[in-house]
Amino acid sequence: MSHPVVHIGFGNVVAASRIVAVVSPGSSPIKKLREESAARGKLVDATEGKKTRSLIITDSDHIVLSALSVETIVQRIEEIKGI
Repeated sequence: MSHPVVHIGFGNVVAASRIVAVVSPGSSPIKKLREESAARGKLVDATEGKKTRSLIITDSDHIVLSALSVETIVQRIEEIKGI
């Protein structure tokens, strides 16, 4: 049984079925969410030192930082799901 994954940059992947939302990092509520996630040890930085262009929120309450844009990640999710 295969579990589709979404490539989020630099060889990193996230299980497509675990993604709840993909959001831009700019707003104050998202910045607060990111800080709280880091404090709880649930922040995963997959940017390889590049600028964070999107945050991926998972059903396990992890936040994954990506250097790819929201649009790029959403497009990849849609390709996997055949939308």
